[in-house]
Parts: sequence; structure tokens; C-alpha cells
Amino acid sequence: MGWSLRTIVDLSDSEFEQWSKLLEERAGIQLTLGQKSLLQSQLSIRMRELGYEHYSDYYSLVTDGLQGRLEWSILIDRVAVKETSFFRHRQSFEYVRHYLQDKINNRQLNDSFDVWSVGCSTGEEPYSLAMVINDCFELAQLEPYYGITSLDISSTALAKARLGRYLPRAIEQMTTEEARRYCTLCNDGNYEIVRKLRDRICFTHGNILQVSEIPNVPMDVVFCQNLLVYFRRWLRRDILNSLAGRLKPGGLLVVGLGEVMDWEHPEMKRVADDKIQAYIRVEQKQQ
Repeated sequence: MGWSLRTIVDLSDSEFEQWSKLLEERAGIQLTLGQKSLLQSQLSIRMRELGYEHYSDYYSLVTDGLQGRLEWSILIDRVAVKETSFFRHRQSFEYVRHYLQDKINNRQLNDSFDVWSVGCSTGEEPYSLAMVINDCFELAQLEPYYGITSLDISSTALAKARLGRYLPRAIEQMTTEEARRYCTLCNDGNYEIVRKLRDRICFTHGNILQVSEIPNVPMDVVFCQNLLVYFRRWLRRDILNSLAGRLKPGGLLVVGLGEVMDWEHPEMKRVADDKIQAYIRVEQKQQ
């Protein structure tokens, strides 16, 4: 009988705890016991592919030297890919639109408009941001001068993001005008994001827990939605502190509504809008 047809025993509570600890230590991902079946599914699929029968043997592979690091990169791709969509929580994207429009109208845009999409997954978030930003430049009849850096821990997700091709159902969250201007129908029935947006986005592989190793380029906007929920509360605060330090004076930090409730920072002030959760970096007053 082929190995792929064999049944791998259920993940025990102690094994789940062992794997959960590894995921949290390396990627900050916090799993609850209710996600045990999801983790078991991803582990067992990969174990069948490699011919492993016991979780302990596969664990030894993943944690063993160079070969383990290579295998870890494959496993984390499968575990860490999160749900995403174009314009997920439209209000947050519209706030970025108004933020940039105000900068343009008040002649405060003297340099490139730089954006960081943290946890970009398969690219829908940064492409949505690019649409909003390009709208602003075209409305003001200005030459588009912006760049979006997009970060994710999953190499597989990033490969899909760079390709910029999506199934028809993926673009349903766009308006008819957005789809017309920014998507091209391909021969296979899928849609491709237009080149002028794809050229503005740099997709990079990285771990938000190792943000100190990422070059510090001051940003106008840091967009980090639907990522912090995967981390423990204390780690969310540490991540937000690091992201705040990457903003230009007056820069905007956008997170998912309700993802963090008790974060305060001496240089950050929450915007007065209950429909979104965003913060502006303010300059500290001189003593």
C-alpha cells in the first residue's frame, strides 16, 4: 500500500504543545487548542509527502540544522498563510486615501510617498493600497511618486503576490471602476493587476519578529491589518512599538479594528474615527 494512503495517528495534546511552542518561538504565531485539528492537518500532509509516520521524527527533522531550516521554510508557508482579500475593511483604505489627499492639497508631499504593508500574504492588501494611492496622484494630475514595500513570512504567498493574478471571485470586493482601471482579463479567465501598479510594489520575505534586521526606511504609512491577532498581547505591543519607530513625523499607522486595545506610545496619537484603528506619529514637545 502506498504511503500516501496510510493513516497518521492523531496529534496528542503534548505534541500539540511542543509544536505550538516552536511556532510561537520562531514566528510568534499563537495557536489555541481549538486549532489543533488545523495544525494536525498541515503536519500530516507534509509528513506523508516525506514518508514520516511519527510527529516526533518530523519534529526532529524541522529542528535539525540547515536541513531543518529548509524544511521549516516549507512548513511555515503552509501554516502561516492567512485569509486576505482586496479592500478588506474598506474604511481603513479610504482613510489612507484621505490622508494622502490632505497631504497633496496642503502641499505637504515633498518627497516620495512610502508605504509598508506588513503581513501582505498573497498581495491583495498592497495592491489595494496602490489603487488608492494612484487614484490620489491621478486626481491631482501629479506624476505618481510612491513605493510600497510588502513583507510576509511565506515565500509561497509572496510568489503569488508577485505574479499579481487572481481568480474572478477575488476582485468582487473592488468597485466596477477599480476593476476596469486596474485589472486586465487574461486568456485563462483570471485577472492580472496592471503593470503600473505592480512596478510600484516590492515584495520581500521577512519575519516581523526580526524587524531590527530589516533596513529602517522611514515610512509615510505602515499598514498592518489582521496580523496582530496571531500574537500574544505583550508581543503585539512590542511589534507596534517597532512599527511606530519606522514612521516619518506625521506618519500613519493602520491596524485592524480591535486587534489591540491597550497600546499607548508617547509619539503616537489615535485618530478620532471609531470605524478604523489608526495612529498618527506626533513630534514630542521640547522640554
